[in-house]
Amino acid sequence: MLGAGVAVLAWALLAGAVLPPPPVRPQPLPHGDCEVLKKEAEFNTTYSDWVHANLLNIYAFNHSVRRNRTEGVRVSVNVLSDQKDQPVLFVVRQKEAVVSFQVPLILRGLYQRKYSYQEVSRTLCQPQTKAEVETQHFYVDVSTLSLNTSYQLRVTRVENFVLRTNERFSFNATAAQPQYFKYEFPEEVDSVIVKVTSAMAFPCSVISIQDILCPVYDLDNNVAFIGMYQTMTKKAAITVQKKDFPSHSFYVVVVVKTEDEACGGALPYYPLSKNASPDEPVDQHNRQKTLEVMVSPAITSEAYVRSVLFCLCIFLSFYILTLLIACWESCRRQHKRKGLLAAMDSPSLDTGHSRSIPDSFLNHGPYDSYGYGSFGNGSSSSTEGITDSLGSAEVSYSYMGQEQFKRRTPSAPTRPLSIPMGERSLENVASRPRLDSLSSVEEDDYDTLADIDYDKNVIRTKQYLCVADLARKDKRVLRKKYQIYFWNIATIAVFYALPVIQLVITYQTVVNVTGNQDICYYNFLCAHPLGNLSAFNNILSNLGYVLLGLLFLLIILQREINYNRALLRNDTHALECGIPKHFGLFYAMGTALMMEGLLSACYHVCPNYTNFQFGECPPGPPHPQQDQARFSHRCPLPDTSFMYMIAGLCMLKLYQKRHPDINASAYSAYACLALVIFFSVVGVVFGKGNTAFWIVFSVIHIVATLLLSTQLYYMGRWKLDSGILRRILHVLYTDCVRQCSGPMYVDRMVLLVMGNIINWSLAAYGLIVRPNDFASYLLAIGICNLLLYFAFYIIMKLRSGERIKLIPLLCIISTSVVWGFALFFFFQGLSTWQKTPAESREHNRDCILLDFFDDHDIWHFLSSIAMFGSFLVLLTLDDDLDCVQRDKIYVF
Repeated sequence: MLGAGVAVLAWALLAGAVLPPPPVRPQPLPHGDCEVLKKEAEFNTTYSDWVHANLLNIYAFNHSVRRNRTEGVRVSVNVLSDQKDQPVLFVVRQKEAVVSFQVPLILRGLYQRKYSYQEVSRTLCQPQTKAEVETQHFYVDVSTLSLNTSYQLRVTRVENFVLRTNERFSFNATAAQPQYFKYEFPEEVDSVIVKVTSAMAFPCSVISIQDILCPVYDLDNNVAFIGMYQTMTKKAAITVQKKDFPSHSFYVVVVVKTEDEACGGALPYYPLSKNASPDEPVDQHNRQKTLEVMVSPAITSEAYVRSVLFCLCIFLSFYILTLLIACWESCRRQHKRKGLLAAMDSPSLDTGHSRSIPDSFLNHGPYDSYGYGSFGNGSSSSTEGITDSLGSAEVSYSYMGQEQFKRRTPSAPTRPLSIPMGERSLENVASRPRLDSLSSVEEDDYDTLADIDYDKNVIRTKQYLCVADLARKDKRVLRKKYQIYFWNIATIAVFYALPVIQLVITYQTVVNVTGNQDICYYNFLCAHPLGNLSAFNNILSNLGYVLLGLLFLLIILQREINYNRALLRNDTHALECGIPKHFGLFYAMGTALMMEGLLSACYHVCPNYTNFQFGECPPGPPHPQQDQARFSHRCPLPDTSFMYMIAGLCMLKLYQKRHPDINASAYSAYACLALVIFFSVVGVVFGKGNTAFWIVFSVIHIVATLLLSTQLYYMGRWKLDSGILRRILHVLYTDCVRQCSGPMYVDRMVLLVMGNIINWSLAAYGLIVRPNDFASYLLAIGICNLLLYFAFYIIMKLRSGERIKLIPLLCIISTSVVWGFALFFFFQGLSTWQKTPAESREHNRDCILLDFFDDHDIWHFLSSIAMFGSFLVLLTLDDDLDCVQRDKIYVF
């Protein structure tokens, strides 16, 4: 028995000599004494140790660094003791850098919220070496002020620390365990695009591009200190150029944020126990995100040149096509004129003498035009002139007596208005009197019974009106009136563009200096930088607005010149036939189209919430409030201001065609447009979910619709004064109660009833749904009214026996098709400032044309062409009336 006990004791002593002793909690030394414990450590080994206020643990590591190969080193720690008031400090000392952090790691969120993390991992910055192979040493110091704290330390090498071109790499990251990787530019690559994706939207993360410098800023509270960065939910993309990094390499840093509010998520519940302090940190536990990164080459400089040449070829081809049509029309007119001269020179079968032909028939049609239509087919070009009459083009009038108020009397009786449409041709035009005067009819006084025929109150309230009834004012007065449209919009453009340009330059400078790419809402998957511009392709695609707007102005200028020449020749076609020619609104429309391109380009320098009114944006279809942000911008559109102006000018031009005397003045028109823009800004800023705003706006919308309807129905011959209610009741009593009679102006009533139904419906929709995109909603109101009036104009034109010539018919068909495709690309929704920048990037898509242009760029191309075609429709729509006397052209 004694021998057995001795044997057991011997085995115990032998085991104690062979096996290492278990870790012993170090005892605190007396105050003032500090013990330093240095250990040689190895990679991929987990060290479980204790530390206290009088103990400093130092772990020494060494590794070989090669000049042509970069390896990442990652330090991971986990503090097992729960002592938040006495954290453990870890200091990593290495060549060229010192990294320190405490555990628990405290990161702050909104409202100074604190979040605590017990597990922390950091990747060490890798200093460069000039030697082929170099052994570098680094040390991890562990210290604390607590009595005893246990922890775990592990140092590992990072696999795939250097990213490869066009290769995907997946990894995990948390707020306390950020990740970063290195990328080196290949020799033949000048720029790359870094794409980071994730299947999960939250937690919110930040992607940063930083130069190869130490230290690397890879925490939520310092990642924005240097480089370029953007928040991310599911997608992020940053274009990086080699010229911006002297070492031709950079770090891709991925940080998970402590809160999701920056990415559009909800703030987390902040639990507070009864005995807890409001300043106590909250442990977020496992807030981890899986991501995938890929670096691919961006486009080359040849792609920029090819894209610029593509844009120029597309839009300059319209100039060439216009020139060819003009030459073809000129040759066709000359050929017909020669045939007519030959026919006139041949002897008459009845008399044996050669025929004679009026001088006006030998001229270049009624007036030489840009090239749409000719006299040979019964119509000449429809032109609208700024100068409608010149002194040398006036026809003489006979006056009766020398009374104080002279009244012109025609030297020959005017033709009755009841001539059938089929017989409305140029007959006895030279003998007809002109109905315009040397002074405005508005300023005349009447004191004889004969003056009743000229009284505008009588003329404008006739049941059936012709254009001659509403074209009685002095043309020189109207010329100045409509010239103001052009000069006003030119002035507006200057004062509008200068601060816009200054603003977007400031925004772009801020983006370039701070590196904060959340300021601007680009399609980052197809944003090609050039110089200081971050998205040159979105700016280049607006070139079509400017070039086609300029082409439209040149067409109008040529028509005006030819029309003025016809007036100098006293051409009776130009003087007495067709729709009255006024060019001011056309010049304003062309200028607005050019400004649309300029301001849209300015908007796309840095598209965001604050400069939305500079971007372009057509009306979007009604959709629920939660889906509103799926559509781009922008918008208001997004230079929505000039979209409003273009829609308004088109309606005014369409109305002016047959109502030249009573069309709105430039001052009142632009004042109304300014009010629309004001409501647009107020609605975007304050209208979201604001019931009071929507009630006020809906009431104003309905009241304005009623007032405009009354103005149009009575041709301006009514007054808004204290007796308006009495007159309304009188009309209702006489027409509805006393006798049931239909409206006097049936056509106008049909149009206005339909217009009121549509506008009241839109007002009700806005009041009930309250869409987020108020700018698009407001523009939709204008576009709906424009389309309604245009459809009414076409229907009434055909109903009146008029016809649409081939050129405007082709323009209507082709423009409608182009508008359809344009709206399809617009509603692809590549970005939206109605969401956070991170959520907006979820809609980003790759380029689809020449690897340079995205869907929104194609919208720019097609919409500029469609607007140009729409303007041509308005210009050529009434070409068939150029040889029809104005007292035979009906007003509707």
